[in-house]
Amino acid sequence: MGNRADDCGTDVEIYVKALTTTIHAATPTGAPAKLHGLLEQLGLERHEYPVGAPLYVWHTVPDHLGAEEQKRLASRAIPPLLMAGYKVNIDPDLFDETAYQQAAREVRANRPRPVRRQPPPAASSSRPTPSRLTP
Repeated sequence: MGNRADDCGTDVEIYVKALTTTIHAATPTGAPAKLHGLLEQLGLERHEYPVGAPLYVWHTVPDHLGAEEQKRLASRAIPPLLMAGYKVNIDPDLFDETAYQQAAREVRANRPRPVRRQPPPAASSSRPTPSRLTP
């Protein structure tokens, strides 16, 4: 069973399902559990069909949120997904630039800094003095 992520070759496709107001986040068939877990951590709700032995898994932005808050949540999910290495596409009508930028700043601020290693000591430019052999 294909879906938008399969069709588009992305890891996450964020869009409004036709004839509804529900924002969906489709993942490719067989997407890793790690991706599903990250989407849930970011506030999206997981759905499965059939329940218990899913053939198809998708996520939605919670319906109890207002329309603008739904767009903000969807846009805020993008930077962490990108930082985790996933390819993400969002419908331009859903994209909230301010929410995205704020989330990007937060991701950068919370990203662990690489450990800075001390450079190795510089080699001496003078040659060691050879030892003298006496007869």
